[in-house]
Amino acid sequence: MKIPQQKLAQVLERFDAIEARMGVASEATEIVKLAKEHAELRPVAEGVRKLQEVLSEMEDLEEMASDPEMAAMAKDELQALKEKLPDLEHEVSILLLPKDKDDNASVVIEIRAGTGGDEAAIFVGDLFRMYARYAQLQGWKLEIETQSEAEMGGYKEIVASITGNGVFGKMKFESGVHRVQRVPVTETQGRIHTSAATVAVLPAPEDIEVDFNMNDVKVDTMRASGAGGQHVNKTDSAVRMTHLPSGIVVVCDAKSQHQNRANAEKIIKMKLYEMERDRIDSERAGERKSQIGSGDRSERIRTYNYPQGRVSDHRINLTLYKLDKIVAGDELGEVINSLVAHDQAERLAELEMDA
Repeated sequence: MKIPQQKLAQVLERFDAIEARMGVASEATEIVKLAKEHAELRPVAEGVRKLQEVLSEMEDLEEMASDPEMAAMAKDELQALKEKLPDLEHEVSILLLPKDKDDNASVVIEIRAGTGGDEAAIFVGDLFRMYARYAQLQGWKLEIETQSEAEMGGYKEIVASITGNGVFGKMKFESGVHRVQRVPVTETQGRIHTSAATVAVLPAPEDIEVDFNMNDVKVDTMRASGAGGQHVNKTDSAVRMTHLPSGIVVVCDAKSQHQNRANAEKIIKMKLYEMERDRIDSERAGERKSQIGSGDRSERIRTYNYPQGRVSDHRINLTLYKLDKIVAGDELGEVINSLVAHDQAERLAELEMDA
């Protein structure tokens, strides 16, 4: 994709302007805002400068090629750069793609058992551990907000927050129905069962702007759930908030009622924000051929087939025969990175068609 020189120049002008402003800014809010934009734009500016250096070097070599004494060497070097140029232009084109404004946001992830009874709950536990390990490998922080344990193991549902840089940009592709095919531990005749769990990933932008009023919220307190023994919370610390206009219900059952209230309010705002994102995505749905990151929870996105040791992502026809490593979280990055790359390629193709 041929990138207009004017666009490359605009990127560097903006980056230089940010760096100049950072040197004189004194207000804390402005400094934080500038630092964030600088961090986001830096890899783009570095890619643009690298591309410009190659283009400038090619011009010099073309002039040298007209000199009989330098022609042979110049032509060899010029040919090498011409072969390198398409990949470099592609890399910069990807960097220049419009960003989802929530890509750098932290998230709340909700995993719930679907069809399959006890086996579905066990599968929820497997998915949660997979994401916990992936978050650890990314250097993110994961905290459980609320959980409902199942009798045979796993969870009926579990909600956790994942904080860090660029969390939503990768985790947004996990929203949807995950299906598992295997022989459950409760199966006595060795038959393969199919169970499912739903995953929802909600972005947590720093400044969530939604139509929210605590007067529209009903708050109930209750005894926190637990597995029994000395760790059971014997006070009414758990909080259930119901947002009456939307019908959204959130339960947080950590030990601190104060923290539960704050977390429940935060999650309600995130759910309202997600509803607005969904509305906008629906309006734009006709504009894109594929929306693999749209977060449609009713869509079956991935199958984990234990007898064959494979994981298949149905949105991009990706099949990997390394189920154990993916479910362990160690190789989940290969799946997510493939989804990110596919999404980037489709958006780039749409831009080229519109150009």
